[in-house]
Amino acid sequence: MKNMPIKQAAKKALRQSLRHQKRNLTHYYKIKDLIKKVSVLTAQKKIDEAKSLLPQVYQALDKATKAGVLKKNAASRRKSRLTKLISNSNLRNK
Repeated sequence: MKNMPIKQAAKKALRQSLRHQKRNLTHYYKIKDLIKKVSVLTAQKKIDEAKSLLPQVYQALDKATKAGVLKKNAASRRKSRLTKLISNSNLRNK
């Protein structure tokens, strides 16, 4: 690290921020991975499998919102767009 903290409080703040960063990235990557899976499945026209993944995505988004990683409306927007993606691809297949 470039500028290491000198004061005790600054050292503690650095430890806390690193711990929070690790937790936030865990949520972020889990959401990103699940959304990617759903997108790939819809592109491959596997709509039923994508629909079965939706509850997992919703759960991950809700947990990230509860942990403060995402804001409520951002999570809601992602849920909405995923559902819209699946329903639109479902309509195109019929």
